Amino acid sequence: MKKDDENSRKNLTNPGTERDHNKIREGQIDPDKYYQLVYEKEERIKELTAINQTTSILKEGKPIEESLQKICTILSRAWQYPEFTASRITFSGMEFTTAIFKETRWTQKQSFETIDSQRGEIEIFYLKEFPLSEEGPFLKEERHLLKNIAGLITGYLNSVKGKELLRKTLTDKSVFEKYTPATEQSIHSRKLLQTFLTKSNVN
Repeated sequence: MKKDDENSRKNLTNPGTERDHNKIREGQIDPDKYYQLVYEKEERIKELTAINQTTSILKEGKPIEESLQKICTILSRAWQYPEFTASRITFSGMEFTTAIFKETRWTQKQSFETIDSQRGEIEIFYLKEFPLSEEGPFLKEERHLLKNIAGLITGYLNSVKGKELLRKTLTDKSVFEKYTPATEQSIHSRKLLQTFLTKSNVN
């Protein structure tokens, strides 16, 4: 960051306050830098809000379909131009989109994969052309946000699948105890369960 930008930040109290506007009028703060800092702060707040809302949705413990649709609906609000943003989440043959949706060439995507190798993808589309930024018309912070959301979704899906495997393993426990030769499916399920438990311990 340039020294004059650092000085502008130091002179700011809380972007948007009357005190800051007085400093602009007195020439203590460059107005262009000031409004850029205000804009950046608002964008970071939107991104943090999206992460918090996604976390809250996943903690509700609703079915996967309902959770992913809710997340898809709130995502567009976190991008620079929410009124011209559409989003889509695909996973395991399911597709969830915003009410207004259209595929365009202005897109930002992030894939994810669960412990049982099922793949999914989050896609953000701008519905019209906007000025170029770090990644096409998108900000680098929006890429970071997309990765974070994908990570939250992956953790949630792995948790759901891990619990299902655990229930199945406990249900089949009596069969295993009778020394019934393990089937290919049962071996696969136990491997997935071990993978889930290992990941859970690491996290």
